[in-house]
Amino acid sequence: MLGTAAAAQPGTFPRNGVYDQRPGVFAFTHATLFTDYKTKISDATLLIRDGKVVAAGPAGAVKIPAGAVVQDVRGKFIYPGFVDVYTSYGVPEIPAAPRQGRRAGPQFDSQKTGAYSWNQAIHPEVNAAEQFKINNDQATAYRALGFGAVLTQQADGIMRGTAALVSLNTNRREQEVMLLERAASGLSFDKGSSTQDYPGSLMGSIALLRQTYLDAQWNQRSPGRERNLSLQALSQQKALPAIFQVSDKLSALRADKLGDEAGQQYIIKGRGDEYQRLDDLKKTGAAFVLPLNFPDAYDVADVYDALRIPLEDLKHWELAPANAARLSQAGVPFVLTTADLKDKKKFLPNLRKAGQYGLSETAALQALTDTPARLLRAQDRIGALKPGMEANFIVCSAHLLADDNVLLDNWVQGERYQLSTVPADYRGVYSLNIGSQPEGRFLIQGKPEAPELKIVPTAGDTLRGNLTVTSDLATVVFGPKSKKKPEAGAAPAAEGSVRLSGYYTQEGRVFQGDGLLADGTPVKWRAARLEEATRAAKRDSAKVVPPPVLGNVIFPFAAYGRAAVPSQQPTLIKNATVWTSEAAGKLENTDVLLENGKITKIGKNLSLPKGGRSIDGTGKHLAPGIIDEHSHLAISGGVNEGTQAVTSEVRIGDVVDNEDVGIYRDLAGGVVAAQLLHGSANPIGGQSALVKMRWGATPEDMKIGEAPGFIKFALGENVKQSNWGELNVLRFPQTRMGTEQVFVDAFTRAKEYEQEWKAWNKLGKGKQKKGEAPRRDLELEALVEILNRQRFITCHSYVQSEINMLLNVADRLGFKVNTFTHILEGYKVADKMKAHGANASTFSDWWAYKNEVKDAIPYNAAIMTRAGLNVAINSDDAEMSRRLNQEAAKTVKYGGLTEEEALRLVTINPAKMLHLDARMGSIKEGKDADVVLWSDNPLSIYAHPEYTFVDGREMFSLAADAALRADMQKERQRLVQAMLTAKQGGAPTQAAPGKARGLWHCDTIGEEKELAK
Repeated sequence: MLGTAAAAQPGTFPRNGVYDQRPGVFAFTHATLFTDYKTKISDATLLIRDGKVVAAGPAGAVKIPAGAVVQDVRGKFIYPGFVDVYTSYGVPEIPAAPRQGRRAGPQFDSQKTGAYSWNQAIHPEVNAAEQFKINNDQATAYRALGFGAVLTQQADGIMRGTAALVSLNTNRREQEVMLLERAASGLSFDKGSSTQDYPGSLMGSIALLRQTYLDAQWNQRSPGRERNLSLQALSQQKALPAIFQVSDKLSALRADKLGDEAGQQYIIKGRGDEYQRLDDLKKTGAAFVLPLNFPDAYDVADVYDALRIPLEDLKHWELAPANAARLSQAGVPFVLTTADLKDKKKFLPNLRKAGQYGLSETAALQALTDTPARLLRAQDRIGALKPGMEANFIVCSAHLLADDNVLLDNWVQGERYQLSTVPADYRGVYSLNIGSQPEGRFLIQGKPEAPELKIVPTAGDTLRGNLTVTSDLATVVFGPKSKKKPEAGAAPAAEGSVRLSGYYTQEGRVFQGDGLLADGTPVKWRAARLEEATRAAKRDSAKVVPPPVLGNVIFPFAAYGRAAVPSQQPTLIKNATVWTSEAAGKLENTDVLLENGKITKIGKNLSLPKGGRSIDGTGKHLAPGIIDEHSHLAISGGVNEGTQAVTSEVRIGDVVDNEDVGIYRDLAGGVVAAQLLHGSANPIGGQSALVKMRWGATPEDMKIGEAPGFIKFALGENVKQSNWGELNVLRFPQTRMGTEQVFVDAFTRAKEYEQEWKAWNKLGKGKQKKGEAPRRDLELEALVEILNRQRFITCHSYVQSEINMLLNVADRLGFKVNTFTHILEGYKVADKMKAHGANASTFSDWWAYKNEVKDAIPYNAAIMTRAGLNVAINSDDAEMSRRLNQEAAKTVKYGGLTEEEALRLVTINPAKMLHLDARMGSIKEGKDADVVLWSDNPLSIYAHPEYTFVDGREMFSLAADAALRADMQKERQRLVQAMLTAKQGGAPTQAAPGKARGLWHCDTIGEEKELAK
C-alpha cells in the first residue's frame, strides 16, 4: 500500500553506514498527460511511488496521499519515456576487422577458444547482460533525448547473441536497471570483427546463416553428435524477438526471405530508404527500426561536382525525411532509433523534421513508446504510464513535435534527471490594480524569455513598460506620462515612471507586491492574468502544417527509373524483316503480334486487337531478344565467394541487384535475359541466377520463373590463385592436378551424402524417431542436384588439357558439364565436347590478356559450330553485353558463319544452353514476347534497338529513353536548385562522392560492394 514503510534493505547489496530508503512518493498535478501514445488527459494527476506508476487520471480522480511531494506542472506535457531498441549502451565496442582481400594471408579456422561455432562471425552465445556496465556519459546523452530505456547489444558479427533491455537510471546498480536480460537476439549480414576469410561476400553471409539455422535444428534433434555451445544458444533464442540489421531496402527483402525459410519473422533495422520499396516491404509483415539519419545536402556549386552525384542520391536527400511518415501512412509498424547518427543531438531536430514531412505526433509517440515495448514483449513495464509500470516519463514545455518544445525533466524509474529549464511564460492579458487607482489592463507579449509589457491603465492611455522576472520575483517599470494635455484648471500629472516590485504565483497566475508612483507615493499592486496571449495560445494548439511537396518515387530508385513498370499492352509490329532464329529463317514484310506477354501470331496483314497499338516496322528488323549466357551484372556484395575451394552453397539468386543501371543499358543494347554467374575464384563456385531484364521489378521478380538450376565451376589460373601473391599459397588447390582432386573429392562426398539420406529415408517412422537424422549440408545438396541432372554446370575454362581433365572426371563420377564458358581452346577439343554433350559459350576475339589465353583465335566460335556444338557468344563484361550483336557478327568474318547462324549465337543457342529454348530465344508463336526491333540489320555496327520488349512490355524505346533523359535532367536541376537554396539558408552540406560504381568480372575478389553504395 502507498502508506506503508519502505523495505528495510531493498536489493541484495549491503550498505556501509546508515540506511536512508525513502518511499519516493511524487504527485504531478495539472499536467497534460499522455498515459500512452493515444490517450491524452487534460488537467491530470500522475502519482508514482518507489519508481512505479501508482495512478494516472483526471485531477479529481486521483487521491494524493499525505507525505507525497507535489509538483504543479500546469501548462506542461508529460509523455511516457522513449525506448530505443538499437543501441550498444554500456557494452564494449569491438572494432571491425580490416578488409585486406587477397593482399593478406588467409585464415580458414576460427580463432575463438571453446566448443563454439566453426565460424567467428557466428556467436549467438554472446549475452549483452553479462557485458553490460552502466555508462553515465552515454546514459546522460540518451536521457537528454527523452529515452528512459534502451535495448543494448554488441553489434558485431552475423549472429550477435542476445540483447538486454535496461533502464537509463545511473543511480542504481546494473542488477536494478536490468529490465530483461534476454530481450531479443541480433543478426546482420556483416561479419564484423571476424578475421576469418569466410564469408567474403554478401551471398556467403546469407549462405552461412541459412546453414547455421539448419545446423541448429540438427544439433537440437541429435545432441549426441556435437556439443556445440553456439548452436545450443541459437536454439534457445528462437522464441525471442530477432532484430536484423541491413544496409538497404534490398537487403531488407533478402533478410525477410531468409527468415521465412528459417521460420523467423525478423524486426528489420533499416537504413532509412524503406519508402523506395514500400509496397514490397509491407508484404514482408516485418516491423522496422528506422534511423532518423537524414543526409545533408550536397555542395553543388561546382558544376562538375554536381554531375558526379547519382540521381538516386539527390532524390534520397529530399525524400529521406518523409520515410517514417510514409511507413505510418501505409500501416507498416516501425520504431525510431538514434542509431546511425554521428551526432545524437540531431535526433530531436530530425524528429521534428519528420513531423514537418507528415509524421503525426501520435505516430511518432507510438514509434518511441508503445511499439518498441510491444516488440520486446515488455509492454507491461515500459512504453506507457499505467499502474504497476516503470515510472519512466518526460516533462515537456510544449507538444512533443512543437518547434519550441523543450525537454525539462526525464524521470527514470521514479528518479528525476533535470534536463533544462525554460522561463515561465508570462504572456497574456492581465487586470491591473495599483493602490486606489481605477482598474486597468495590460498585455505582456513578445518572446517568453524577454516579454514586452504594454499597459493600458485608463481608457485612451497606452503606456509602454518593461517586465523583469528573476526566480518569480518581478519588477515592472512603466511610463512616461501620457501625452494627453491636462484639462483646463487641472494640475499637471507628476513626471516620471511608476515602479512596481513583487512576486509571481504560478498557481494563481498572479503578480503582486509593493510599488512607488512617480511622485513617490507607496502603493500595493496586483495583476491577475485573464487570458493567455494570442501567440501563446497558438503555440499550445496543435499545428497542422502541410508537408513539403516532394518528387516522385521511381522504380527502380535509380537513373532511368519510372513511376511504374510498363504494362503488357497488345502490340502489333507490322511489315518488318523478322529474324526468327528458327527453321523458318528470315521472314520479309511480316507482322508479329504480342499479347499478354506472349508472341501470339506471326503472319501478314494481321489485325490489331482492340485497345492495342501498332508499330510500323517497315525497313526495320525484328529479332529475338539477346540472351547473355555469362554475365556479372546486377549482383550485390561480391561476385566471388573465393574463400574456400568449394562454395556450392552460395547463391547469386540471394543477391540480385535490380537497381544496377547496367540492366537498362543492356535493354538499350537489345539484351532481354542473362545468366548471372558466380566468379571464377574457386573450382566449385556458387549457384547462378537466370533473370530477365525487367527494369523496375523487384529482385525476386527479375528471376525467370521455374528456370532450371545452374552453378559455376572454374578451371585455370584463378582457382589455384596463380596471381594472388605469395601470401595466398595455403588454400587448396595450388596446382592444376590439385584442382582435379577437388572435383573428385567433392563429388565422392556428395555421393556418400546422397546414400546416407537415401538410407535414412527408407527407415520407418518408428526407427527414425529412435535414430539420428543425417545433417543437411547445403554444399553437398547442390552437388547431388548435379548428379541427378537437377542442376547444370557452367564451367570457366581456357586450355584443352584442363577441359579434357574435367570431361574425364565427369564421365568417371557420373555427371555432365552443361557448358564450357570462355572455352578459348575449344576448337582443339570440340569433338570430345560433342561426345560428352557439352555446350560452348565463348568470346569472339579476346586473347593475350593472360598466359592461359595465348592460344585463343577468333575462329573458335565458327570451328566449334562446324563441329556440331551448340555455341554462344557471351560477354563476361558489363560494357560488352550491350553490343553482343556486334560480337556475334564477327563470326561472319572470322569463320564464315551465315548471318542467321551468327545471330543464333546470342539468341536461341544460349537459350538452349540455359534450357529455356522452349519459351524464349526465337520468334515463334507461343513463346515469350522478348523481341527487339532494330533500325537496321541486327549484325550491322550501325544498327541500334528502337524497341526492346520483355514479356511484351516495352522496357526500352528510343522515344521513351529521350523522355526519361529529359525528365532526369529536369529533376536533377530542380534538386540542385533546392540544395543551393538549402546551403544559402545555412544548411550543412557534404562533398560530392568521389568513387564511381564498381563493375564485376570473373576474377573480382573482395567486398567491392563499398564502391557500389
